[in-house]
Amino acid sequence: MKKLLLALALIPTFICAQNTISGIFSPAEEFTYAFLYHATPTNSDYVNRAQLGVDGSFSIPLDSTATPGIYKIVYALPPEENNFDFIYNGKESVAFTFSLDTGLEFTDGQDNKLWASYTKSMDMVNRTISNFYTQESTDKKAYADIIKTLEDTQSAYETSAEGTLASVFIKANSPYIPQGFEDLSTYSKNLKRTYLEHVDFSNPLLQSSDFLVDRVLAYIFGMTANTTNDTYKKDVDDLMSTIGEGQIEIKTILFEMIWRRFKSMNNPELANYVTNNYLLELSKKTSYDALTEQLITYRTNTIGNKATNFDLAVTKDGTTVTTTLHDLDNANQYLLIFWSSGCGHCLDELPKVKTMLADKKDIKVIAFGLEDEPDSWQTKITDYPDFIHVLGLGKWDNPTANAYGIESTPSYFILDRDKHIIAKPYDLEALEKALK
Repeated sequence: MKKLLLALALIPTFICAQNTISGIFSPAEEFTYAFLYHATPTNSDYVNRAQLGVDGSFSIPLDSTATPGIYKIVYALPPEENNFDFIYNGKESVAFTFSLDTGLEFTDGQDNKLWASYTKSMDMVNRTISNFYTQESTDKKAYADIIKTLEDTQSAYETSAEGTLASVFIKANSPYIPQGFEDLSTYSKNLKRTYLEHVDFSNPLLQSSDFLVDRVLAYIFGMTANTTNDTYKKDVDDLMSTIGEGQIEIKTILFEMIWRRFKSMNNPELANYVTNNYLLELSKKTSYDALTEQLITYRTNTIGNKATNFDLAVTKDGTTVTTTLHDLDNANQYLLIFWSSGCGHCLDELPKVKTMLADKKDIKVIAFGLEDEPDSWQTKITDYPDFIHVLGLGKWDNPTANAYGIESTPSYFILDRDKHIIAKPYDLEALEKALK
């Protein structure tokens, strides 16, 4: 009877724990945990985790309530850089191997194996097309054979994928098929023109995966050599037109990504173009307050704009006078430095700045100290009697620092006589070049 009761007690476990997500990471000593998330169009919901065995293996059970869709494995920190997506169809287990040397390979789970096989096959055909153009061949028969292979490969995989979740991705990735021989220039233009043609931006499966992000990044940044700002603007406009009405959340995600890429490229004209035409309105509609603040701060501190005003005090002929940045009139240029007495880089660079400017009497330094307490700051500033010193209590929560978008110290701004931002050197070396 006890054995029967035990068997009955285990029945719900067998019913609920239907499938597993398992894998082997190598080299095993480089990994500790695997974290499983269920990806949605706007978020990733934590599901479970598993500690890896000594051989790098793990297994996470999924019960019958686990819905089909896109799931994510996070295997290291930072999580946004050390993860990969996979498809879970709700019908079968998923298994893979992941190696730092050879990458990801699925060993179980038809959808993922099918998608991986498809992408590998398409990559081989695309490399053949690339080689054809690289060799500057004009063999039209060879060209037709390659394009026929491209068309047949797509058709075969679409047929094989019918009824699977992988079919959504295979159809969205449909390639451009030339109807006759095309030179490289024509082919490249048509490839880009049709690159988003089969992408359904409203599909939640595509929205939940990395597919849309990768596709959009390739479209904006990877398909045209020597892209001009006008070309970038047209591509951004075309992307918005292609996505169409609605889809506010996914538009916000994609255009934030584009904005950050232009920002990292040090292209404020394009970053602010995205802000002014699309992203600022999107961030407000989605109540994405943190992004709204970042957009406004970045735009405000673009080179050419007047620097944000703040109060300061200057001493002349033994008399200390309270004034503002905008009202200063004692130099042709100003170097505004955000620093901290507890910042090692600052304490290393400030003496070098002092030496660098020793013979530049037309430049005045305004040293804005970001501090939690004034004591250390008051001691350090005695080493720089020629600087205009401003105490910014609250450190990272200081409103002036926030208005300038300060994320690290030291941060440099070069201002002209009228307090317009004329340069934002990234580091001491860039500052020296800018001052020369």
